[in-house]
Amino acid sequence: MKLTGEALACVRGGREVFCDVRFEVGAGELLVLRGPNGSGKSSLLRLIAGLVQKTAGRLGLEGAADDVPIPEYAHYIGHLDTLKPALSVAENLSFWADMLGLRKMETVDALDEVGLAALAEFPAGVLSAGQRRRLALARLIVAERPLWLLDEPTTAIDAPARARLFELISRHLDAGGMALVATHDDLPFDTRTLTMGGPA
Repeated sequence: MKLTGEALACVRGGREVFCDVRFEVGAGELLVLRGPNGSGKSSLLRLIAGLVQKTAGRLGLEGAADDVPIPEYAHYIGHLDTLKPALSVAENLSFWADMLGLRKMETVDALDEVGLAALAEFPAGVLSAGQRRRLALARLIVAERPLWLLDEPTTAIDAPARARLFELISRHLDAGGMALVATHDDLPFDTRTLTMGGPA
């Protein structure tokens, strides 16, 4: 598979966030989105995820079925962790696994991968910010999706959790997956960089 963007532009709230953005990312590749706050990194990820409409340009996914939209191939992890506080940790992840489909592993195994197995029966509302983030990231591995769209994924997590996240990304890429990551952090991978500068 290969994801390509050609001359993409986005307007939000009457303001042009970015224009003429071009990129491509293929199987086994990670593209890092850099740029100052407000330059359009998050908006580009949300556009690919189908949450924001483009105002110009073309977005394509080579190798995708003609009748399946790009968001159906993607995991999107944004700034909000989108958890239901009254449900348990395990119930939250099971909900997402059922909604996403193509379950890849059992809920308890995915929680173990992110260091949350011991908290599986706790209400999600009692989790710390870092634990909530790890629970959101567990969605990446509980269901199979070839394209990962990660917006500041290291926010609120400590060094051991970052190491786990980097291992998950590495395994995803080794298996032929693709990833776009908006971050200000250095990543321990061979990456290409798309620098977002906002509108021209």
